[in-house]
This record gives sequence, structure tokens and C-alpha cells, in this order.
Amino acid sequence: PAMNLELLESFHKNYPEENDGVLDCVSFAVTCAFNRFGTLLAVGCNDGRVVIWDFLTRGIAKTITAHAVTVCSVSWSRDSKKLLTASTDNTVALWDVLSGECDKVFRFPSPVLKAAFHPRNSQRLLVCPMRHPPVLVDAETGSHSCLPPDEEGEFSTAAAFNSRGDHVYVGNSRGRVAVYQTRTLRQVAAFRATPATSNTAVKSIEFARKQRNFLLNCSDRIVRVYSCDIVLEARRNQEVEPLQKLKDLVTGNHWRKCCFSGDGEFVCAGSMKAHSIYIWDRIGGAMVKMLQGTKGETLLDVVWHPLRPIICSISNGLVTVWSQSQVQNWSAFAPDFKELDENVEYEERESEFDLSDEDAEPKAAAVPSASNSDEEVDVERCEPVQALLSSDEEADPDMLLFLPVAPEIDDADQTLSDQSLAGASPDKKRPASSGASPDAKRRKTRTHDIDLPGAPADELHPFLQSGAKKPPGASRQQSTSSSHSTDAAAPPPKKSIASAGQQLAQSSSQDSPSSAASRKSASRSGGHHQHQRSGGSRK
Repeated sequence: PAMNLELLESFHKNYPEENDGVLDCVSFAVTCAFNRFGTLLAVGCNDGRVVIWDFLTRGIAKTITAHAVTVCSVSWSRDSKKLLTASTDNTVALWDVLSGECDKVFRFPSPVLKAAFHPRNSQRLLVCPMRHPPVLVDAETGSHSCLPPDEEGEFSTAAAFNSRGDHVYVGNSRGRVAVYQTRTLRQVAAFRATPATSNTAVKSIEFARKQRNFLLNCSDRIVRVYSCDIVLEARRNQEVEPLQKLKDLVTGNHWRKCCFSGDGEFVCAGSMKAHSIYIWDRIGGAMVKMLQGTKGETLLDVVWHPLRPIICSISNGLVTVWSQSQVQNWSAFAPDFKELDENVEYEERESEFDLSDEDAEPKAAAVPSASNSDEEVDVERCEPVQALLSSDEEADPDMLLFLPVAPEIDDADQTLSDQSLAGASPDKKRPASSGASPDAKRRKTRTHDIDLPGAPADELHPFLQSGAKKPPGASRQQSTSSSHSTDAAAPPPKKSIASAGQQLAQSSSQDSPSSAASRKSASRSGGHHQHQRSGGSRK
């Protein structure tokens, strides 16, 4: 938990070193994102589901059927109560995490590459359509405004809010980066990361959580680290020298995804050809670690835990967790003992074992002072964790750290028989909120059509272009995504058999305890046939 951050070793290596297990979402995982506290991990899958993991217990806390096709982008709000998802069917959906209901749906005429929340305001959204300037959307009213294009004939390829949300950084296909004010949409700075003669595109822009630095992942296989202050102080069209240029000098890999560590001291990049993760020191620029996954796998996404030295990578439809090697310490810590790193020769005092020390000075009478007096300890008020706060903000008391889980009933058959003897059906036992039909929930969802003049409506999403062939490991799931066809709006066929873990996750997040128990009993009874057809499911 965040309250134990002060107990961690300060001088330990602050980056992961080894594989710490795998998270299996049953569906084929595509993208993932941590919430601001690192307690929840949202994983978007290619069958339209979003699986929310409790990262402390490493268990599935909720499963949301978000879209009909592949989820290509996931973003958390600042208080972790809202979730923003983008799909290859040109839609962006806003979800309530606790209830699992969809609040808003925004339909775009062109494919959506990325959707993200404003870092401080959950009602402001940044959406990056394909071959179109980024769009700022007001989630409350549904109104939108497009950022002005930086250069004629050049389309933007990446955009992101800075850490405070007062500026939007936009990169285009010629290696040029423009900075806009979020309120006025006025361009305040612009620079070129690559020479004007080159056609090096900016693939992604990522910001550090604490420090005012950002990185550019460009198509020339170089990761460039810049300072926000230097960029804003420079004149327009002036060349800005990066703080660091990071690249693989041996193989010269292209990078799929790059990000900062939680403290901003390290830079992580995932290779596009293999399941390899490179970690550099941001200040010195030296590579400190390379994490190697299974050979033959292709990396899809990489995220760094916001508070701890943990990395999550997606490959072959699974989420791999990388963490530090745990060193066991079995020393007995007495209050008056001190742990030593090496042997020290102890010098015994002359009067150490004397019953009465004749040379000791007489003790003065103890005088009660204000420091020795009894103090009342406040056990009700929770002090804010400084690691979660910036220098210009206060703690938010209304935030979501964990998701409640419905209790499991051990003997489900006995419970159902008791209900039948009492003459009450399980449906009548459900509360009114859980007994609402899916049609009633859909009526609450508001849909907004975003009109973008000049947007290419006939373009295919990059996931659909690269997904013409079936991805490796896709046979693990029972449903097929419509990414294998050219029609992005066609829904995939329904699952014929759902895994036991997925049924339990859905029942615990949507149904009452009685219905959850009945589904659990049904999944147990049909587990043998499911194992024969799907080859077993991972928990």
C-alpha cells in the first residue's frame, strides 16, 4: 500500500530485475494502464472486455464488457472512479468503475488512436483521431474543440497532456512538436525534434509524473528526453537540444512503447520485434537493465507502476509482471540492537558489567517536561501520502483505491433449495439496483456524435491493418474479434463457453451474492467439459 512507501529501502536498485509472474485475463490482452495509486490495473482485450485487476492481491476485481471489438486505449481518471476506453469501432466510452455502467459514448467518424483523461479534471478528455488534429471533448456537455493544425498538409501522430494538464503537446509526421494552452488552444511553443529534411514521425509522447520532463518516441529508433521548461522558454521554431538520446546500439530496435519510471529517474522502452524491455538511467543515459521475455513473442504494451519498481508488459495475450528480486532477511531486530553489514570489534567499557558504577555521575532528579508528557494520538484522521501529491495540490479525500467484492457462498445448492422451499425465487431476492435489465442500463447511456470535418472516414485502424493475421495465442480465447475482418463495426460472435474465472469475475461485479453462487455452482459442474474443449483456464 501507499502508506508503506516510507518503509522501503532508499538505496536499493529502483528498477525491476526479474519475472514475477503472469496475469491471465482469459481474453487476449492488448493494452493496460495503472490508476494513479497503483492499486488497480485495467487491461483492455481484443474481444471488447476490460478486466480490472486488484494489483495487491493479483486477482480480478471486475470485468466490464465495454465494446464489441478490440479495446485499443484505456485511461483512468484522477480519483480512479471513471474509466475511459477507446475501441477500433471509432467509439470512446466513459465508464463508472464501481457500478460498471457506461455513462457516455462518443462516436467519431475516423479511427481513434488514443483517448486520455485530463490529469486534474475528469470532465475534459483528449482524443487523437487518425489523420486529424487532436480533439478536446467536454464529457459533461458533449461539446468538442479541435486543436489548430501546426503545419499545412501534415497530420498529427501523437498528443498528450502534460503532468498538470495546462498544456497539450502534439507531434506530427515530420518530427515537429507543438505546445498548446489547454484553455485558449493557443500555440505557445514549437520545435523540431528531427532535421527538417527527414520524414521521422513522432510515434508517442510520454510525461514523467513528478519531474517536468517528457520523452518522444520517434520512428528513427531514438528516444529523446526533453525538459518542459526549456521547451516553453525557447522561441518558436528554435532548435531544442534533448537532455538525452537513448537507443539500442547493438540491434537498433524500433520501440513499441516508452515510459518513465514512477520517480522519473529511469526510462523504459519496449522493443517492437521481441519481448524485450530496455531500462536506461535518465541522468547518465546508460542502460542499466534489459528484461528478456519468451522468445518468439511480440510486445504490445508496457507500463511502469506509479509508486514501485514494477513493470507490466503485454505479450501473447498475457500480462507479465516484472519486479525486484526479494532478498530474505531473518535477523532478529531488538530495540537496542543494530544490524551490521560486517563484523566490528567491540570495545567493552570498564564498568559495563559492574553491579554499581562508582565512577558514574549522580543522576539529577527527573523534571517533567512538555516533551515527556502524555500526548494524544490521532487515530481517526488519515495523513495524505506525499508520494501521490504534486507541489501545487492538496489531498483528495474522495478517491477509489480498491473495488469491493461480493462475498462467496460456500454451499450454493443448499441456499437455492432453501429459497425454493420458502417459495421465493433468487431473482426476487436481488436488490433493485442489481435487478435492472441490460436494456434499462443502456437507456441511461448518452451517445454523442462528434462531427469532424475533413476526417478520413474510410481509414482502417492500425490494429485492424496489423491484425489481418490471427495473433499468436489467440486460440486461447473462445471468442474472435472483428479485427480479423475489414468491417470494424460488426460485432464478434458470442462466446459459446465462458471460463470459470471470468464467470466469477462477472458475477461478483454485477450480480447479487445469490446469483453469484448459482453461477459459481454451474461453472464447477461444467468445469470438466470446459477443460476438454478449451484446454483448461488459468486463474
